[in-house]
Amino acid sequence: MREIKSYVVTEAVRRMCIAANCDLPGDVRKRIKECSSNEEWPPARETLEGIIENYELASLESIPVCQDTGVALVFVEIGQDVYVSGDLCEAINEGVRCGYRDGYLRASIVADPLRRINTRDNTPAMIYYDIVPGDCFNVTVAPKGFGSENMSRLTMLPPSAGIRGITEFVINSVEEAGANACPPLVVGVGLGGTFDKVALLAKKALLRELCDVHPDEFYADMEFELLERINKLGIGPQAFGGRTTALAVKIAAMPTHIAGLPVAVNFNCHVARHVTERL
Repeated sequence: MREIKSYVVTEAVRRMCIAANCDLPGDVRKRIKECSSNEEWPPARETLEGIIENYELASLESIPVCQDTGVALVFVEIGQDVYVSGDLCEAINEGVRCGYRDGYLRASIVADPLRRINTRDNTPAMIYYDIVPGDCFNVTVAPKGFGSENMSRLTMLPPSAGIRGITEFVINSVEEAGANACPPLVVGVGLGGTFDKVALLAKKALLRELCDVHPDEFYADMEFELLERINKLGIGPQAFGGRTTALAVKIAAMPTHIAGLPVAVNFNCHVARHVTERL
């Protein structure tokens, strides 16, 4: 049994909150630069060049890439042979509290959805736990802005809707989002499970590297075709037109009931932030 002290978790989360908000992942940077080079519409190309300048300056000056430093999503993969001393949930929230304070990051969380009083330290985090074999302990911090989060969609399709129904729902979701989700987007698509599970699948799909290829050729082809169709919509960067409406489409699927076809779409704007550490 491997023991991890709770203060180690706190420090890691604190560090990752700052890093995720100030440094875009390398795969995201690479993809934006590729899109900028291939963009023929001048307003779109200039917008992408501005996005590149922004994230380069943020990294250089250690300042947030976006003023919306998001709700802190924390994904924890815990091995069955790991023991965490202390309160793990509180350790994570203390890390968020310290990270947002030390990094001068905006506190955006309200304690109640209707009474709207700010908690002033961006807690509580939204925490997701996965129990796995072994003694690993992996933490991913993914700050999620609400321009993109607000445009997420979920539907419970009949199985007869098939690929066509899924495709129409995803394309319509992107069209409805328009400029509100701050394109170019990363589009996470969840398929299967249940009403609640499919939303988490879509969110987890956004953690995949943009350059990777789905291990299932069927879904790899589906991702490619969806990306092509989305980029033909002409919405473009910040909705100024052009061929770069989405940077990538990522699908996550799991088994479901014979009577249903749950589908969820979760968006990331071009500030697709996430950092992972193994403790």
